[in-house]
Amino acid sequence: MTGILLKAIAGFYYVEAGGNIYECKARGIFRKNGETPTVGDTLEFEVIDNLKGVVTKIMPRKNLLVRPPIANVDRLFIVSSHNTPAPNALLIDRLTAIAVNNDIEPVIVFNKSDLGQMDDWKRLYTTAGFKCVITSGVSGDGCDEIIEMVKGKVSAFTGNSGVGKSSLLNCMFPDLGLKTGDVSSKLGRGRHTTRHVELYPVCGGYVADTPGFSSLDIERTMPLKKEELPFVFPDFSDYLGCCRFTSCTHTVEKGCAVLEAVQNGELEKSRVESYIAIYNEIKDIKEWEKR
Repeated sequence: MTGILLKAIAGFYYVEAGGNIYECKARGIFRKNGETPTVGDTLEFEVIDNLKGVVTKIMPRKNLLVRPPIANVDRLFIVSSHNTPAPNALLIDRLTAIAVNNDIEPVIVFNKSDLGQMDDWKRLYTTAGFKCVITSGVSGDGCDEIIEMVKGKVSAFTGNSGVGKSSLLNCMFPDLGLKTGDVSSKLGRGRHTTRHVELYPVCGGYVADTPGFSSLDIERTMPLKKEELPFVFPDFSDYLGCCRFTSCTHTVEKGCAVLEAVQNGELEKSRVESYIAIYNEIKDIKEWEKR
């Protein structure tokens, strides 16, 4: 049979197929080959006893994220909140870059609008060319817009702990009943309430709640060459190829069209600052270190 992997816990793989969920183990050949079934994978499996089975094959993936670990994602909803924790432009920009690099459509969600206005943040990223939604898991603002986006798609929700991902999903899909937690007043960030990635069937598609995080290992999560980095910033596209030097890194060079666009107010300064920060992180990484 063929089905989609909804959840993986302690060596057990829960695969949805034909309206049923099968508890499967994986054949030892996967471990030998260094392969691991990942949530979102389409799997072939053999039924061995009622609703139990053995995974025999991982079908080809269109993409794979390392953190959060999930495969075959159509849309990545990058959730930030009004405060505690406040939006972090570098984190948002890293996640949009990871999404674009993996052919995933990023959607930026500014949550907890019931605590204050988020229009400036939305304007910044709308100008950069991204879909943005302002939401509240309390009032329900923006939820209908997101529900339309998840229909028939595999969607993942990610972002720092405490931004309200689980609360937002509960607001849109009350039957999920996801566990939520309070934000620590001492640390200014949320406590982890989601312990693993799990897909939930909704609206003819699937949504994934993912464990929150406070940092992102860009080297492991987005192994790409420094020369490729400008192309995962879609708002740079009009300026690439227009620099004085063909080897321009868009970080410090005179005659750089990207840096000039910032000075002219055509590109958001924070976007270029994020690009430079990421460039400096990956510029000296050798190919063998990315594997």
